[in-house]
Amino acid sequence: MFKGVYTALVTPFRNGKLDEEAYIALVNRQVDQGVDGVVPVGSTGESSTLSPEEHLHVIELAVKTVAGRIKVVAGTGANSTIEAIHLTQSAEKLGADASLLVAPYYNKPSQDGLFEHFSQIARSVKIPLILYSIPGRCGIEIGVETVRRLAEANPNIVSIKEAGGNSDRVSQLMDAVKKPGFTILSGDDPLTLSFMAVGAQGVISVASNIIPAEVCAMVRAFAAGKTAEALQIHQKYYSLYKNLFVETNPVPVKTALAIMGKCTEEVRLPLYHLSDKSRAVVKQTLEALNLISGAK
Repeated sequence: MFKGVYTALVTPFRNGKLDEEAYIALVNRQVDQGVDGVVPVGSTGESSTLSPEEHLHVIELAVKTVAGRIKVVAGTGANSTIEAIHLTQSAEKLGADASLLVAPYYNKPSQDGLFEHFSQIARSVKIPLILYSIPGRCGIEIGVETVRRLAEANPNIVSIKEAGGNSDRVSQLMDAVKKPGFTILSGDDPLTLSFMAVGAQGVISVASNIIPAEVCAMVRAFAAGKTAEALQIHQKYYSLYKNLFVETNPVPVKTALAIMGKCTEEVRLPLYHLSDKSRAVVKQTLEALNLISGAK
């Protein structure tokens, strides 16, 4: 069962290439601070600008670094079913524990097309699959009825990352999908608690790149019924949750990690470095939360 905190890892670059040393350090920090899993090469990992060889190398590096200590959920979605099958099968061979499959973007398939797309991927592998609905990036959502059909028809479709910004959809999914063990994970840090209040069981988080232990504490407190404690953590870090999206993800979170000395802020075009105004917002947020002092 997929619940808890999974960090949507950035992919650090240096002089245009993967910075393996920084990446290994980022993964080890996540393990040390108690997350349940890491998600390499999702949206936050700039999968859309990696070559196929780089994409698989990043997954392999995550698997080797984690070494079984936590779960590795490899981002293997694509807007081509053939490509998604190739990436997902490759991730399985590399030792990933599961796959995160974003809805096909740009080509805007029908719901029947989505059903066949995800079903064909599911039939091609044995590892668990997590659907990823994010209409703001993809132009479509994976409909509630489609999620129900997919979960019922495919034993290894076991979860969904819900990033539509609407807690009512979580309720709709809870009402529709009755598959034992199927979980809903928030895809929006500011909405994690509100999603959990209506049935979600964790988060695939951007903010946990910066504060993994704190996001874990919030999610685990809420799951244990300590709602006041969870709300206190949420309120303390809400400005960070919000301001890591002051511009397109992952540019702000990479900038924050660079300010903290964890990696460079390099992104690949067409992504571009933060504006001076947005950089000041990110820096001020880190300072206000005492996340810069002493960071190495």
